[in-house]
Amino acid sequence: MPSKAKGKGRSHSAAGSKKPKKKKSGKKKSAKQAKPEVDILSPAAMLNAYYISHNAADCLAFRGFQWPDGPKKKGKKGKKK
Repeated sequence: MPSKAKGKGRSHSAAGSKKPKKKKSGKKKSAKQAKPEVDILSPAAMLNAYYISHNAADCLAFRGFQWPDGPKKKGKKGKKK
């Protein structure tokens, strides 16, 4: 049986294995289109706010009207493995 030599393996980032660059196809982006005005008091928006908000201040914060000196939202911690 042939024995394997230790420490003689190839690295994954070998210089000879470069992939050819692909040209991006498709349309070029033109000027950004303005977003349509959304009514935050529409029935669909109010139903959504009812389910995601715990109180009136929370509802306003979700809609972009935070308290000026209010506490900042903390990010979620990642899972530990």
